[in-house]
Amino acid sequence: MSAPAALDRLDDPADAGLLDLFDPRLRIAAAIAAAIVVVALNSLPVLVAAMAGAVALAVVAGLPLASTLKRMAALELFVVPLLLFLPFTVPGAPIAEIGPWTASLEGVRHAAEIVLTANTVVLLLLSLLGTLEPVVLGHALGRLRVPESLVHLLLFTVRYVGTLHQEYGRLRLAMRARAFRARGNGHTWRSFGWLLGMLLVRSVERAERIMEAMRCRGFADRYHALDAMRWRPVDWLGGAGVVFLLAALMAAETLA
Repeated sequence: MSAPAALDRLDDPADAGLLDLFDPRLRIAAAIAAAIVVVALNSLPVLVAAMAGAVALAVVAGLPLASTLKRMAALELFVVPLLLFLPFTVPGAPIAEIGPWTASLEGVRHAAEIVLTANTVVLLLLSLLGTLEPVVLGHALGRLRVPESLVHLLLFTVRYVGTLHQEYGRLRLAMRARAFRARGNGHTWRSFGWLLGMLLVRSVERAERIMEAMRCRGFADRYHALDAMRWRPVDWLGGAGVVFLLAALMAAETLA
């Protein structure tokens, strides 16, 4: 979707999903606040409730099941070892013994807390930020007074990452045309080193040409937001709902 089309969705409720009805700035603020609150939780029942809320939000956001599970599986590669090792490294009441190792109830609880926290935060970010168009995200960050250099970096990365991928494809095609086959020897590693070096050199040259073209068009290192973001009553309602839900989680954590 092009940048103008993505921005037009903010003013056309007929073409927008449920989360797209809210201002992107609200979604960014809600994602940050929710992540902070979830990380601060320690009670398992409250974390389970937060996880259930994140799953419900993912359904509302319309996240595709296959790609979402694939991304979550990548996270589990880092989380699963915690389930395997923490029960045997955290002291506490023993619940099982495997040879010389003893698993503790506290270790199991601590591992479960980490797993629930990590999965909840990732689901929240995928739902609130992952469904935003990258250009819209950049414009919203600019409106939130994020440093312009970071906004420029994000927008230019989104714009030219495809170009760099095409450049990489041309270099790989040239290597295959010269009968290169990857093997586990020094020649292969040297060839990949030259490939990365050439990609870096061509990227720098392309960046210099783009900057010269922008200077010729009057670019003066200034980010000008021309989007149509407006804070509307629905955003006040959504913000109040976010505050209420996060306050409820904090209250439940206090009472647990």
